[in-house]
Amino acid sequence: MRYQVPQFIEVEDKIFGPLSFRQFAYLAGAAGFCVIVYNFFGLFLAILAGGPFVLLAVLLAFYKVNNRPFSETLRAMLSYAAARKLYLWEHARHPRTRAATAAAPPAAKPFVPKTSQNRLKDLAWKLDVKEGMHDGGRAAPPAP
Repeated sequence: MRYQVPQFIEVEDKIFGPLSFRQFAYLAGAAGFCVIVYNFFGLFLAILAGGPFVLLAVLLAFYKVNNRPFSETLRAMLSYAAARKLYLWEHARHPRTRAATAAAPPAAKPFVPKTSQNRLKDLAWKLDVKEGMHDGGRAAPPAP
């Protein structure tokens, strides 16, 4: 028994003449928007406000980017613009600057104790540091 396998399943059905339902909906929505703006504000504002809207509808209906509908590209652009971004920058030193920094004496590093397993000691150290800031930094850090 032989079965017919559907071909060209990615092609949308033409429902309204040469237009698919999706294309017709985009164009009808833009035309409806322009009619509403024309009725409320007049011809000048209808052209001014409706022009970009009609352009967007034409792009959504007919334009394809890399054989994909423009609506998918627009969705990807908007989701990228709305998403949080993390920018990392690691400065790669130039060989000439390494020699200059190697010749400079190393700066004195402030005392920073390592965090220990005992949370009570860490809390006590944090309290001592805050108290030390109030009395001019004279408080010494606790002995490890």
